[in-house]
Amino acid sequence: PMSTYRRHPGEIHGHNWYFPNVNESSEFQHVAFDANYWKSFVHARLVVAPGDPGALTLFGKTANEHALFVEHIAGSETWTLTHGQGRDVQEWKPRPTRPDNHWFDCLVGCAVAASISGVSLPGMDAKPKRQRKRYTQTDLVRR
Repeated sequence: PMSTYRRHPGEIHGHNWYFPNVNESSEFQHVAFDANYWKSFVHARLVVAPGDPGALTLFGKTANEHALFVEHIAGSETWTLTHGQGRDVQEWKPRPTRPDNHWFDCLVGCAVAASISGVSLPGMDAKPKRQRKRYTQTDLVRR
C-alpha cells in the first residue's frame, strides 16, 4: 500500500499518489499512483446514482451521446479480488478481447489529477495543512 511507502526528502505525497524527488537525476517530473485503487475509485463513482454525493456523471440528455465511451469504460478491464498484507485489493487487468483501455486510463488519470489539485469527496481523509509559526524580526533578534 502507498500509505506504507518510505518518504524521502523532496517528495510530495497525497491520497494514493506521490511526486518522487527527481532532482539531480535524469528523470523528468512525474507522478506515481496506485492504479488499482484509482480504477476501483472511478468505477465506484460511476455506479453512484446521478445527483447523489460522490457520483461521476457525464453531461448530456440522452444515453446515446456517450454510448461508445461508456461501453469502453465498462468493458475494457476486469478485476479480481486479491488478498495480501492484511487487506483486500481489486487487481485490474485488461480483458484479452479488449486490449485498448486508453479512455479508461485517461479517466483514471483525470481523477488522480483532480486529487492532486485538491479535489476530494466529503469524508475522505484530507490532512489539514500544518500551521506554520510566523516569526517577527524581534523573535529572530531574541534568538
